[in-house]
Amino acid sequence: MPYFETTFGILSPTIRGFTVSLIMLMGAVPSFFSGQLADRFGHLRIVMAGALVFASGVILEGSASQLSMFLVGRALAGIGEGLWLTNVSVYITEISPAARRGTLVSLPQFMATIGVCTGYFTCYGSIHIESSIAWRLPFIIMGVLAVILAGSCLFLPKSPRWLQINGRRGEALRVVERLGISSAEAEKDIFAPSIDNAPPRAAMTLSDFSLVFNKQYRMRTTLGIFILGMVQLCGIDGVLYYAPTLFNQAGLPAGTASFLASGLSAILMLAISIPASLYADNWGRRTSVITGGIGLSACMFVIGSLYAANNVHANTGAGRWFVIVLIFCFALLYVSTWGIVGKIYASEVQPAKTRAAANSLAQGLGFLTNWLVAFATPIFLAHSSYGTYFLFGGLSLFTVVVLSMFMPETRGQSLESIQDAFHAPHWGRQLRSIVSSLG
Repeated sequence: MPYFETTFGILSPTIRGFTVSLIMLMGAVPSFFSGQLADRFGHLRIVMAGALVFASGVILEGSASQLSMFLVGRALAGIGEGLWLTNVSVYITEISPAARRGTLVSLPQFMATIGVCTGYFTCYGSIHIESSIAWRLPFIIMGVLAVILAGSCLFLPKSPRWLQINGRRGEALRVVERLGISSAEAEKDIFAPSIDNAPPRAAMTLSDFSLVFNKQYRMRTTLGIFILGMVQLCGIDGVLYYAPTLFNQAGLPAGTASFLASGLSAILMLAISIPASLYADNWGRRTSVITGGIGLSACMFVIGSLYAANNVHANTGAGRWFVIVLIFCFALLYVSTWGIVGKIYASEVQPAKTRAAANSLAQGLGFLTNWLVAFATPIFLAHSSYGTYFLFGGLSLFTVVVLSMFMPETRGQSLESIQDAFHAPHWGRQLRSIVSSLG
């Protein structure tokens, strides 16, 4: 935006990447221990605290007159985001009936897609404002939404599983009734005694954090960490954050036209997210991961090949239109497959005893890989128009191969019965071979 550049100057690719990605880098810091806080204080309290910290950060960003102040605000917003975002998926996983868990846990991703769409068109509209409010307005809106999120936590029910493992069975029974979970399912899954679902310590120390890598939990922790880390390394954040740059590189005019093209992709992403979220429990988790990953890899490899063969020209030829269409296809495939399955799977495969801590590790790595992609993409694109796409395509294909070998199906199963799949000798042998090969 012109007024953003007037306020802070024109940013180099490195500074631009750092500025955009700082929120993810700082989000990783609290992500690694927010699960411990949730075990002790409850998910909703940590979500509320994170939302308020995020609101404070965006207030600083929106009122900044120097880049240093803007970066401080962005760092603070990242810390808040790391606190609340890490716990949202776990909370929804624990309050959802097994038959509808996929749909309900996919709702944050659906809302994120709404946010991307709204964000693009907010910027498309505010860019015409003849003052610095053109770039400050989006931060004002984010601050208001963060306060609303914090306030909503006062009215939401606590996780019945968290209440149960903290000795508050009576309150858990009332919450189960409020959530509409059948008494049969509750007695079989939530209230049934289980070794895997034994209570965590009230105050988990750093040394206790190693519990998630104990022999009986190691595979589930590794799988959750891998899937949340790798779904970011496919390059989706490069597409979302730098869509105007990608379209401009492919030959569309800079400025407003690129924002409009980015907004069109956001509308399509939102449109496909609706059936993808509604039918998340109709598709198997493995099916979504494997078919989606193959499609994502193909998009990246074809785009990279077009650039490598010098078939993409700014003003002539069909190559640029192939690139633009494939970027659309990539984004749509991601939000309908990997974007939904990743967070669902990483949360539901963990037992109650380690769910919050293991998911914190996975979300923390997801923030770090998110930061890496957001920071490196403009630098990579400045040096090579095709190498970036080949890299993302290769990482996506690698993820498909690994998950097709080691990812058991979880659709439609209770959180407690899912754990049985990880006690089977077949999965144990494969995990041990992976761990031993890694030293």
